[in-house]
Amino acid sequence: MTKTRYLTGITPSGTPHLGNYAGMMRPAIAASRAGDVENFYFLADYHALIKCQDPERVNRSTLEIAASWLAAGLDPEQVTFYRQSDIPQIPELTWLLTCVTGKGVLNRAHAYKAAQDKNAEGGKDGDDGVTAGLFMYPVLMGADILVFNANKVPVGRDQIQHIEMARDMASSFNHLYGEHFVLPEAAVDDNVATLAGLDGRKMSKSYDNTIPLFSTQAQLKKLIGSIVTDSRAPGEPKDVEGSALFQMYQAFATPEETAALRQAYAQGIAWGDAKALLFECIDRELAPLRERYNYLMTHPQEVEAILLKGAEKARTYSSPLLHKLRAAVGLRPLTPASTAAAPKAAAKQTGAAFKQYRDKDGKFYFKLVGGDGAVLLQSQGFDAPRDAGAMIARLQAQPEDLQQAMANLQLGDSFSLSDVQLALKEIAES
Repeated sequence: MTKTRYLTGITPSGTPHLGNYAGMMRPAIAASRAGDVENFYFLADYHALIKCQDPERVNRSTLEIAASWLAAGLDPEQVTFYRQSDIPQIPELTWLLTCVTGKGVLNRAHAYKAAQDKNAEGGKDGDDGVTAGLFMYPVLMGADILVFNANKVPVGRDQIQHIEMARDMASSFNHLYGEHFVLPEAAVDDNVATLAGLDGRKMSKSYDNTIPLFSTQAQLKKLIGSIVTDSRAPGEPKDVEGSALFQMYQAFATPEETAALRQAYAQGIAWGDAKALLFECIDRELAPLRERYNYLMTHPQEVEAILLKGAEKARTYSSPLLHKLRAAVGLRPLTPASTAAAPKAAAKQTGAAFKQYRDKDGKFYFKLVGGDGAVLLQSQGFDAPRDAGAMIARLQAQPEDLQQAMANLQLGDSFSLSDVQLALKEIAES
């Protein structure tokens, strides 16, 4: 069964709040458990540099957000969870896409136009304070998506333009160099919860009205107590429409609990009692997550290990693609293809063979080596030698399965899938 590939990026530029959790994190984690999807989640730390030049904040936020997703239930064994800056193929693809993207397209990007409009209002030059990073942001986002050939990208309506631009970049590249990219689609969920903040406006760091996701119990109780309400006294009926407190409760309560609070509003519940119910409801869900979050924050080495493992997995997708793209645009060995093919064929004819070994990291690897010593295929690390052996047996018995197995493998320099499949068939025949 072909799985639909989803990709979600999270910019580490601040501390996650309840609105992030209810509106994006919780539904995304639930969706990641579906069997018919393949999910990529990444920390967009390159993107963070566009609007944050505080190194410590970027580093701290990366840890906070990674720990938050893991504590909230993201399973790194079920998804590919990585840090953007650990994938060197992303900036390389950014350059390849830059060379096929018209400047006029980037001129129309919302973020760039907003910066120009703001400068115009202030009587400044249109590009005052605009960095090349801000201008090129859509290309980097396009590379994030296309380097894994993602089918769907969950975004808000304000981000649809970036997905359309990524499609344009993919189409331009495919037109010039052949079909290498699938055209991504925006996945917009209009039912995503948007929580109101402490002052009734949308919960946002920009409004300074947020409740940090993993506040302490005492902080959470204090912040909930500061939610703005109207002046209606205990006993006076209260409206649920427009009530930030009720909306927040609804995002964390069961349908039965929500119905009960709705009735309590009509019967004139005191605001203090309603806030107490809200605190109990939110803390009930977050308490076990908070414990896991606090543990991860004090054990950053465990978070780092998870991200590095995720990056290794991600590179098994991105590295073979960039290998093909380099060749497609002409960044390949100077030896003509017809001449280069002869040594490869000779190497295979003189006896390609699998070699298994254990590396310094304690994991078990194998490689397919030609008769001249050239590495045609390299595996990722396996926890047990039997797992490596099982993969070798599968490849020898069914060379046609090579494409499906590439998530755990990497092609050697200048070799293609067909080269390896030919070597596998010759091994089987011998």
